Amino acid sequence: FIAKPCALHVGIEDSGPYQAQPNAILEKVFVSITKYPDEQRLEGLSKQLDWDVRKIQCWFRHRRNQNKPPTLTKFCESMWRFTFYLCIFCYGIRFLWSSPWFWDTRQCWHSYPYQPLSSGLYYYYVMELAFYWSLMFSQFIDIKRKDFLIMFVHHLATIGLITFSYINNMVRVGTLVMCLHDASDFLLEAAKLANYAKYQRLCDTLFVIFSAVFVVTRLGIYPFWILNTTLFESWEMIGPYPSWWLFNGLLLILQVLHVIWSYLIARIAFKALIRGKVSKDDRSDVESSSEEEDVAAYTKGPQGSCPSNGASCVNGHMGGSHWAEE
Repeated sequence: FIAKPCALHVGIEDSGPYQAQPNAILEKVFVSITKYPDEQRLEGLSKQLDWDVRKIQCWFRHRRNQNKPPTLTKFCESMWRFTFYLCIFCYGIRFLWSSPWFWDTRQCWHSYPYQPLSSGLYYYYVMELAFYWSLMFSQFIDIKRKDFLIMFVHHLATIGLITFSYINNMVRVGTLVMCLHDASDFLLEAAKLANYAKYQRLCDTLFVIFSAVFVVTRLGIYPFWILNTTLFESWEMIGPYPSWWLFNGLLLILQVLHVIWSYLIARIAFKALIRGKVSKDDRSDVESSSEEEDVAAYTKGPQGSCPSNGASCVNGHMGGSHWAEE
């Protein structure tokens, strides 16, 4: 009701990917043998069907794209995530601003575990937990991406941390962890929205801001503020106990994931400096890189560019400014 009209307003078409021309022989190869035929197979199919090799390449490209969600669907999904991340971050900042442990992390362990659970803190936890459970299930029906396993581990660690900290009444430090992670997520979704709408300059600007916030929060504030209080201040004030090791183990897993993602973001930023704009997201779906190579090869051929539902053959994006989803 909200995201779709916004998408149409910025010029995103309400249409699916270009449908491949029905062909029983190519469909059998696609389903039973390979989605990416090699040169030898392409030559054989070309002789069998009396089609040009470029035409067969374009058919396989369109056929692969039929399984991908259209840009409109991805725009709506990103707008939903942007709205949630922004709202929950604002709620978290508003709640923590008046909390003593936001200004002094040692307050997280005063009188532990006999700390009251306010209604505001309870709702904060329930909303975050419900959202991450939804992400856990939805990733199995979304397009498969290169970082599927990393995201699966991340969601498991996050849900485990939220649940475990709630059961053990470590909710004070838990709110700090959640708010810190929400600080950069809405910026990434905003950059995606700008990319889908083909506002390249805005996309680049938002991505630069996101990169800076991500690195500062995940590689700076998180280890020196969050891990410092969970590893050292808690040890000093309440001492280690059996669940202390599990809790900090999950937090350290998150830190490892932060380093991996920072590396991927740095690669994108490096490419952006070379090309002058944000390139393809290295966490994108498995298909996208191959799609771009197909498009590049096809557009150099004698037949020119192939038809599609938008401006190019890559998910309705302009080939030069394509930036795939996370």
